[in-house]
Amino acid sequence: MPLARRSAALALAAALSPSACGLDLSAPPAESRPPAPASSPPPRAPAPGPRSEPWFQPPVSAPVGDPFRMPEGPYGPGNRGIEYDTEPGDVVAAAAAGEVVFAGSVARSLHVTIDHGAGVVSSYSYLERITAPVGARLARGDPVGLASERLHFGVRVDGAYVDPASLTAAGAVTVRLIPLDDPP
Repeated sequence: MPLARRSAALALAAALSPSACGLDLSAPPAESRPPAPASSPPPRAPAPGPRSEPWFQPPVSAPVGDPFRMPEGPYGPGNRGIEYDTEPGDVVAAAAAGEVVFAGSVARSLHVTIDHGAGVVSSYSYLERITAPVGARLARGDPVGLASERLHFGVRVDGAYVDPASLTAAGAVTVRLIPLDDPP
């Protein structure tokens, strides 16, 4: 990936971080909450700022076999998610709270898709077995299914793939700014 595109992708991932977006996906989506009384003020979005815990958690504790690599074109080589070296039967957990919107077979492989709200969707592919049916409301860490020899975990924001590690503690980056007039 050219350096300019990689820099743009990293900037996008940083801009999509929960603190930058002011999102809290651990809360139920607005459509599942009861309506507020007419006399109360509208609910406020969470204040942007650091969170005490990551937005997403990795779906398994297996090592990463193939990290995210954005393809240069729509059909180019790359990896639109993270591939984990799982063992058959490893429990796969929901990375964040959401609703299962797809659970089934595509091209003889089992997949689960979870809608987290705010245009964020995660997918869990190449499962050995699915344990979360369509319509299930899952909390972060709830089982989605059982892994096979590999698990592919992908995240899309408004239809565009993003690096899932940018939404987990593994993707957290600490930046320390140094004044220009002070020598290092």
